[in-house]
Amino acid sequence: MTVLNKLASQLQSREEQPNIELAHELVNSHNLEGIREVIENLANKDKKIQQDCIKVAYEIGELNPEFICEHAQIFIDLLKSRNNRMVWGAMQALAIIAPLTPDILMENLKTILSAIKVGSVITVDKGILTLAKLAAVNKENNEIIFPYLLEHLKSCRSKEVPQHAESTLIAVTNVNKEPFLIVLRKRESSLTEPQLKRVKRIYRQLGVN
Repeated sequence: MTVLNKLASQLQSREEQPNIELAHELVNSHNLEGIREVIENLANKDKKIQQDCIKVAYEIGELNPEFICEHAQIFIDLLKSRNNRMVWGAMQALAIIAPLTPDILMENLKTILSAIKVGSVITVDKGILTLAKLAAVNKENNEIIFPYLLEHLKSCRSKEVPQHAESTLIAVTNVNKEPFLIVLRKRESSLTEPQLKRVKRIYRQLGVN
């Protein structure tokens, strides 16, 4: 029996719960064939099925990223989709598997950066997290990616600074800590009190006032 029958759209549901339940079912039963079917149908001609499947895919990743790692290239290719839901869903999947598949993501770094440049708010949020996770993998990645993260923090909207700084924090090292702090200090004057509170929490995590 095809797992597609359990997708929200096929159950005439406007809620995401059926998709979440399907992801749990596939992971708990180690149903690799069902997971493969979900991935294959990211290219289904029916847009609703596509969108259900990307939801199921990254929910599977949240539960066990190893189940979707081998499909990294498919998620990367989806970053070029004209369907925004597929783009940010694919970026969410990439953010989940980045620490496990850094080589293929680094090979496609230009595609990831391009998607962030023109992407929706969610695409950018998940894209920055993806980059930070890649930068945290090793020194070589960090040297390539961290300058971009700093430039982003310099120019992104003020309301994005706390979340993107929190994401970037995982890639902060003794080498780049000071430039990171300098950028955040310069952004302080544009932040609201709640936003500044989150940034100061980052300072404390880095052992500074």
